[in-house]
Amino acid sequence: MTRRIQLALGLDLLSILLFAIVGRLSHQESVLGAPLTALPFLIGAGLGWYVVRSRSGLDADTVGPGLTVWVFTVVIGLVLRAVTGGGIAASFMVVTLVILGILMIGWRAAAERWLPAGFGAETPAASEDQDVDA
Repeated sequence: MTRRIQLALGLDLLSILLFAIVGRLSHQESVLGAPLTALPFLIGAGLGWYVVRSRSGLDADTVGPGLTVWVFTVVIGLVLRAVTGGGIAASFMVVTLVILGILMIGWRAAAERWLPAGFGAETPAASEDQDVDA
């Protein structure tokens, strides 16, 4: 896995955790519960990354494939939240869609705009180093 993909996965994880933390704070709830609040959405993001990779062979580190990850994150996250007894009021669904869209698509758009092409791509030497460590 390249550093670019590790960074992309990390940024998605941080985006979802930030969403959960801010949501909990806005309802005067402890941030200690944020990982559990984020869990359904993290599962959705993981499935989204899997689908993008298995269907297209692409990594989900750019806006195009990232749209699929975002949709999976929201839809699967809301479904899992509903079946586990979490609230899914219409306003929560809209906020989830918008905020996760801004966070998950926003970092991809910024990276495409401001980072040089090939940023974080593996060099042959880095690839050999990783194989030795693995």
